[in-house]
Amino acid sequence: MRHHWHLLFCPAIVIGCVLCLGGCGGCQGPEESSETLVVFHAGSLSIPFRELSQLFEQQHPGVKVLAEAAGSRDTARKVSDLGRLCDVLGSADYRVVDNLLMPEHVLFNIRFALNEMAIAYTKRSNLADQINQDNWADLLLRPDVFFGRADPDSDPCGYRTLMVFQLAEKHLKAPSLAYKLQAKHKRRYIRPKATELLALLESSEIDYLFIYRSVAKQHGLELLTLPDEVNLKVPSQAELYRQAVVNVSGKQPGQKITRTGEPIVYSVTIPTGATNRQLAVAYVQLLLSPQGRAVMTHNGQQSLVPALADGFEHLPNPLKSYCIPASSP
Repeated sequence: MRHHWHLLFCPAIVIGCVLCLGGCGGCQGPEESSETLVVFHAGSLSIPFRELSQLFEQQHPGVKVLAEAAGSRDTARKVSDLGRLCDVLGSADYRVVDNLLMPEHVLFNIRFALNEMAIAYTKRSNLADQINQDNWADLLLRPDVFFGRADPDSDPCGYRTLMVFQLAEKHLKAPSLAYKLQAKHKRRYIRPKATELLALLESSEIDYLFIYRSVAKQHGLELLTLPDEVNLKVPSQAELYRQAVVNVSGKQPGQKITRTGEPIVYSVTIPTGATNRQLAVAYVQLLLSPQGRAVMTHNGQQSLVPALADGFEHLPNPLKSYCIPASSP
């Protein structure tokens, strides 16, 4: 008889579970009843936005930030082409938002941080003890050296890399350098976003990687800085940067738009379809605040103070004190 006692308890257990579910409305945990803020952002913003999101969650108990990284152009297309909803969108190039999202999907665009292009590598990289600002192009063209870069149609770091090639050709007075660098490896070491190549660098499948200086710093990589005439960093070199031109995909299939070189400027916006607008404004406000700027500085990026806003008249009031109207070049 003792072998069948469990059968006697089953109805009681079932009744107890039903009473529990009925008494607590399904016994939902705190996570299921919390508010959610959805953030789409450039891959190069992954670490600073993760730190910012942790700070935001501490300041807003019960709020969960769901962040999703991709190349900035792919990030914009999630909204424009796929109809996906997000509350905050951070881009590594303010022009991506201007070209692909305004005014159909966003009404304002806040330029908030700067960066520069550089070459990342490790101590195990081939010729790591020899590479410098004068010989990097020659070394990267050697058959025993491999380098990676982002896809220009997906990630601003990709078309900025091609701009670096063009500017280096002029700076180093090396005819056909841009073509040779672009043609090497074909598409073997090209990925939708530059941060996807970090694993290949760490595993020594590639020796060098064209990426933002901030990302190299965040991951503790060796870094070759490039001259100001090449690195897309310095506003005083804007006229020179404009000599670099790259065609990338446009809003419509088969359409091309021209990207012209200029200093690297990041932006943030709140799409018109944001489902949690009040929290989105609070998140951007934190990003633009002294606390947010400290997070960016810690991660190797200089903040624009004040930030520059396209569509200033459409800014939510809490953000206006951090911005001034932008005048596009």
